[in-house]
Amino acid sequence: MDRIVVIGGGPAGLSAGIAAAELGAPVTLVERNAFLGGRPVEENYASITPYLEDAAMVMGRMEERLRAAGDVEVLLSSEVVHAAGDGPYGLTIRTPDGERVQEASAVVVATGFTHFDPGRETQLYGYYEFPDVIALQDLEAMLKEHHVVRPSNGEAPRRVCFIQCVGSRDRQIGNEYCSKVCCGVASKEAIEVRQLLPDSEVFIFYIDMRMYGYWERQLYWPAQEEHHVQYVKGIVTEVLPKDGRLLVRGEDTTMGRPMETLMDLVVLSVGMEPSPGTRKIAGILGLAQNKFGFIEAQQPPLDTVGTSRPGVFAAGAALGPSDLEDCASSGGLAAARAVALWRQHQTVGAR
Repeated sequence: MDRIVVIGGGPAGLSAGIAAAELGAPVTLVERNAFLGGRPVEENYASITPYLEDAAMVMGRMEERLRAAGDVEVLLSSEVVHAAGDGPYGLTIRTPDGERVQEASAVVVATGFTHFDPGRETQLYGYYEFPDVIALQDLEAMLKEHHVVRPSNGEAPRRVCFIQCVGSRDRQIGNEYCSKVCCGVASKEAIEVRQLLPDSEVFIFYIDMRMYGYWERQLYWPAQEEHHVQYVKGIVTEVLPKDGRLLVRGEDTTMGRPMETLMDLVVLSVGMEPSPGTRKIAGILGLAQNKFGFIEAQQPPLDTVGTSRPGVFAAGAALGPSDLEDCASSGGLAAARAVALWRQHQTVGAR
């Protein structure tokens, strides 16, 4: 029997699986990890932006809803390794028990993103050189443990700063796009640092803040007015060690003058890039990708989930930078399109 195959068990894949199953279609969800939840679980996210809900609990609720939704098969530690046909597809899935072929009337690709590697940055931020230079996801893991410290000495930082647009909006490295969520995530984490360490000073160095929709009211203004996070419009050009701390050097573009300030902990707001899984499955299914490696929607803006192959839809950060709400929305839309196709195949098969 044909099923809808969802590839990826993160927020978009879970959303797609839930929607397809609740609409009455049989679903097989294939996840490469031994667990569901995607990047929020894999990277130990503390909370979800912008609501500050516990990330593991949110993902846990989605998993419970998926498993209760109907005819749902979840294959963990598994991956699609081959595809045959032009729709329906015969997908070869490698599982811990060996390979099997699953007939799929429709496929939803929800293979997510990976964090930009700050070792490729064009500025000298020293992610791999200085232990007190960390990335957003590193701080998330600390926040989850309620233990934010300087990795170099285990002490609580007195001055913390975030540097925005690391790996995004940078033509020199080829990532000329905005990663969309970094300003909001940095503001969320800044609030959480201030809540955890009320004696600390927290700064955000930014080119310009990009808060989408309600995030302005949910994060940006509360960060300043309630939690006293200090936003500095400027460009940081390098981070250097000095007297056991970190010297952050750049330009305050509001004041129009050079800037130097000492910090205990520097957090790089790294952007999004296509995950290795997105690149791999695009090759297996023969999906068109944009110049950055994300799967290319074929008829945006009105069809944001259709791909270059019939019956194959994409959702979430496989399509480009996305927040959790984007992932849930596109996952649901991709599921609806997939179920419509599955029903067509069932009707034809019954004649």
